[in-house]
Amino acid sequence: MGDTCILGRMRFGTFIPQGWRLDLDGIDPVEHWPRMRDLVTSIDDGGVWDSAWVYDHFHSSPFVEDAAVHEAWSLISALAASTSRVRLGQMCTCMGYRNPMYLAKLAATADVISGGRVEMGIGAGWYEHEWSAYGYGFPPAGERLGMLAEGVDILRQAWTTGSVNLSGSHYTVDDAKCFPLPPQDGGIPLWIAGGGEKKTLRIAAQYADYTNFDGTPEGFKHKSEVLAAHCDNIGRDFSQITRSANYNILIGETEADVAEREAWLRDRMVRLVGEESAEQQLRSFRGMPGHGTPEQVAEKLDAMKVLGMDYAVCYFPDLGESRDSFDLFEKKVIPALS
Repeated sequence: MGDTCILGRMRFGTFIPQGWRLDLDGIDPVEHWPRMRDLVTSIDDGGVWDSAWVYDHFHSSPFVEDAAVHEAWSLISALAASTSRVRLGQMCTCMGYRNPMYLAKLAATADVISGGRVEMGIGAGWYEHEWSAYGYGFPPAGERLGMLAEGVDILRQAWTTGSVNLSGSHYTVDDAKCFPLPPQDGGIPLWIAGGGEKKTLRIAAQYADYTNFDGTPEGFKHKSEVLAAHCDNIGRDFSQITRSANYNILIGETEADVAEREAWLRDRMVRLVGEESAEQQLRSFRGMPGHGTPEQVAEKLDAMKVLGMDYAVCYFPDLGESRDSFDLFEKKVIPALS
C-alpha cells in the first residue's frame, strides 16, 4: 500500500509554508500559491524528498491572528495536478472538520487527480478555538476519539469496497458510494497521528499503515512499545506499521551558523507573538533531533532510525523566505541517512 519502503533507507517529507505557523508573514497573498506550487514542483523534479505535507488548520498558531492560512485539501488537489512524482499528505486531517464519508470522497478524488500519490494523515483534533469558531463545538476527548475510530472505519470501507454502511454512536452511513475508488492498491495509506496510549494507539494498531508520534528518543521508544502491545492484543504484525515523527529543523553549516539561525527565528517570533510565546516556540527546536549542524542532525536522526523511526517529516521555519536551510538539509543530511 503506497510506495514500497526501501530496506535501510529513511524516508523524508517536508511541510510547505502554508500560513498556519505564521510562515507566510510579510509575503503578498498574491504570491502565496505560486510560492507553494513552485516549491513543491521543484521537490517533485528533484527526486530527493519522498513527500510534501500541509497542516489541516484554519487559524494560525500559537495565537489566532488575522493571518492567511490556506485550506489543506484544496492545496492537496492543486498540488496533485501540479506534480507527477512526490507524494502528498496532511499532518493531520481532523476527523471532526468534515463528515467522514464526504472526506473519503474528497480524498479519493484528490488521489485520482494525483495518479495515486495521496497520503491520509488523520487524527481526533485538538485546536479548540478552530472547533468552536467554525461551529463544531468541542466535544470531550473521548467523544473525539470515538469519532476518529468510526470515521477511519468509514474511510477504509469507502476506499476498498466503494460502498459504506455504518450505524455508529457518532456517524451513520447508509449504502454511501465512493466511486471511482482511489487508484492505490488497498486504498489511500492511513497515517494515524497522535500518541494517546489507550485509544489513539489502539486505533493505529487496528487501522494504520503509518503512525506519527513523539520524535524524541525516550518518547518514541515508549510510544512504540505501547503500539506493539496493542498490535499483540489484536493479532496484528507490528512490523506492518511504519513509524514516523515530525521534526522542527534549525540547521547551519557550523554551530555559529546554527546560533545565527536561532537568533533570526527568535527575533521573528518575538515580533509576531511576543517574548514569552517565542521562547516556548524555540523550546520545540533547541536540543531536538532537527537542531544543529548537518553532522549533528544526521547523527541524531540515525539514532532515531535505530529505534525504528523510518520516516521523518520536517518543518523549516524559514522556507517561506529562503531555501538555504532546506537545501543544506537536502544536500548533507538526507544522503547521510539514505
